[in-house]
Amino acid sequence: MGETYTLITGASSGFGRSIAQKLAPSRRLILTGRNAEKLEAVRKTLVTPKRHLLWVRDLSTVDRLGEELASFLTGKDIRVEHFIHSAGFTGIQFARAVEMAFVIRVFNVNVFSAMEIIRPLTQKKVNQGTLRSITFISSIATRVGASGYFVYAASKGAVNSMSLSLAVELAPAVRVNAILPGIIETQMTQEYFTNADFMAFYPLGFGRPEDVADAVEFLSSDRARWITGQEIVVDGGRSVFSPVPSEISAKRAELISKATDHGHRGQTRS
Repeated sequence: MGETYTLITGASSGFGRSIAQKLAPSRRLILTGRNAEKLEAVRKTLVTPKRHLLWVRDLSTVDRLGEELASFLTGKDIRVEHFIHSAGFTGIQFARAVEMAFVIRVFNVNVFSAMEIIRPLTQKKVNQGTLRSITFISSIATRVGASGYFVYAASKGAVNSMSLSLAVELAPAVRVNAILPGIIETQMTQEYFTNADFMAFYPLGFGRPEDVADAVEFLSSDRARWITGQEIVVDGGRSVFSPVPSEISAKRAELISKATDHGHRGQTRS
C-alpha cells in the first residue's frame, strides 16, 4: 500500500491555506485548488514542501471529478486518510433576481464537488479502506439568517445534512463532522472589519483562520476518536448572542473608541 495523505480542498487561500500550514508538520498533504501558482506558493510555505502534492482542479464544474481523483491517486499509488473540504464559493443574490447559474456554481463548489470526491475515497478499489475522517467547513449562515445569502446558506445547510447521514453510513471506519465558522479575517471578509455595527454582534470579536485550523486538526486526529456527526461552532459567540438595542449601541461605541485610539497611536508612531 502507498503512502497516506490528507486531502484539503480550497488550499490556496483562507481557511484551506491555514489548515495546510497547521497540518504540514505532521502529515503529507494533497493541496487542491484551481490555481497552480497559488497552490505552489502555499506549498513553499509548508514544512518539508517536497513531500506535499498538488492536485489542480476547478471545483465549480464536477463532471468526471471523481474519476479524475481516482486516476490521480492510483497513478501515484497513494491513499487518502483524511479529507477536509474547505473550498467554498459565496456571493449576494436576492430571491427576486437569483440566477440559476450562480446557484449551480455555489452548490458545485460547496456541496456537489465534496460528493464527487467522497465517492472514490470510499471505494476500496481506489482508496483501499484508508479513509478515517471527513471534515466539512460549513458556516453559521445555517444558524443565523442574512439577507441576500439564502443560496449560500442553503448550500451549507446541505453540507450539514450530508455530514449527519455520512456519519451514520460510514461508521465505524470513518468519522464525519462539520465546522461552522463565524466571520473570520480573510481576504474575502475584509469589508466586515470596518463595520462597527457588524462587529458588535461578536462577543469575542472576529476570529482568525488559525481558530478554524485548530478545530480541524483536532477533529481529524485520534483525540476526536469518539466524535462524529457533530456541528462544531467556531464563531466567537455570534450564534448565541441576542443583544438588546442598548447593548449594541454600547458595544458599537466601544469598538469605535478602540479604533480611534488605535489610529491615534499609529499616527504617533509614524
